[in-house]
Amino acid sequence: MADVQTQASIGDLLRDLSRETATLLRQQMELARVELSQRLSGLGRDLGMIVIGGALATGGLLSVIAGVVLAVTAMGVAAWVSALLVGIAIAAVGYAVCRRAIVSIGREPIVPQATIQTLKESAEWARNPTRT
Repeated sequence: MADVQTQASIGDLLRDLSRETATLLRQQMELARVELSQRLSGLGRDLGMIVIGGALATGGLLSVIAGVVLAVTAMGVAAWVSALLVGIAIAAVGYAVCRRAIVSIGREPIVPQATIQTLKESAEWARNPTRT
């Protein structure tokens, strides 16, 4: 009779373990979704700021460029040469700014690090549930 109760208890424990493992996996998937959502939200905000800043700067920059071209032309350089030189200088600065933003975006991983860590811990626990 004791063996039947022990078997029932082991069966109950296995059902509980299965149910709890499924719950743990659902919770970890929710954590991954939330973490990924936060990362993408921050990335979207940063990209939006880059676009807005670029649009605002463009108007002012065009006026400054026109002024610089006129100033160089006033020094006796042909207008087309002035425009070419100023255009090359502005393009180089623009490239440097864009490159810096791309590098900054690349530094922040999109992969949900906390979720990956908890999944690794859960997998280790599932392989060795009696170890602490």
